[in-house]
Amino acid sequence: MFLRRIVHIRKIELLPPAVAAAFLVVAIAADTDLHPEEKALNFLIREVPAWRRENGCFSCHNNGDAARALYVASRKGFIIPAVALAETTAWLKNPDRWDDNKGDPASSDKQLADVQFGAALLAAVESAHISDRNPLAQAARRIVAGQSSDGSWPIDAGSGLGSPATYGAALATQFALRTLRSADLAETRQSERRAERFLLEAPVNNTPSASALLLAFSSATDDADKKRKRDECLEYLISSQTSDGGWGPYRASPPEAFDTALALVALSFIEKTSDMDIEKRVDMERMIRRGRQYLIAQQRADGSWIETTRPSGGESYAQRLSTTGWATIALLETK
Repeated sequence: MFLRRIVHIRKIELLPPAVAAAFLVVAIAADTDLHPEEKALNFLIREVPAWRRENGCFSCHNNGDAARALYVASRKGFIIPAVALAETTAWLKNPDRWDDNKGDPASSDKQLADVQFGAALLAAVESAHISDRNPLAQAARRIVAGQSSDGSWPIDAGSGLGSPATYGAALATQFALRTLRSADLAETRQSERRAERFLLEAPVNNTPSASALLLAFSSATDDADKKRKRDECLEYLISSQTSDGGWGPYRASPPEAFDTALALVALSFIEKTSDMDIEKRVDMERMIRRGRQYLIAQQRADGSWIETTRPSGGESYAQRLSTTGWATIALLETK
């Protein structure tokens, strides 16, 4: 059985936050005999609360993508020290205060923040870190306000590709739609239908879009158009996996951690929900296994992954944290 040995210090929550964080760094560094998921989670346990402590604000990368990975791990039974998520959880459960976030206005995208914080909030609800579902309704109303006339959330409109921290229209729309559906408000039904229509009509021309659309229609069983879209996305991912098991942003591109993680997450959900035949399921499991091997081979000694940037080779703390969050979720969902 897979050992779940995430570092847990009893009564660490009683320490002042700065002392508790420093204590975690020492404890985590001392435990090197860890599985890839554990190494990744220990990195995030340290980094998620660090941004708020050092910068005085909440971020889409630390308190959005990276925190979401910790919530997913908690839902799957990993022990995550309360100090790692306490401030993030308190922030997420008050969507009406998200506009009050202190940060650099020039580098802040409120629409993106609403989508990413909404996704993290939903993960917190699903992992029982937040029991009150009213914040989901508040978040849904905020998210709806950012929908464009074509039904999408046009994040990173200058690029059809998207990145770990900026998503792109297909991935942002998929996550916005998921939050709206979970909030289950009559007032957002029309917005949900418009978002679904956008996703059905969106082109499958790169790995992020194929993965996002596969996530959106992974459980399609009784709608011919949705099933066709699902199969188109699946064929794209099947044909674009590289010889070393990863995925790049396009069919002929070298593999990247983010694109691989996103493809794995999408494949893990269709593998769980699809009624495909045994032969195809075996092929799917082989693809997932090879993708995991690629991600694990790319993991750094500290548990993180080098950031996926557009274009590749750039340096960005935000993209590094989001890339690591996505890669961690991919390993957790495919274990």
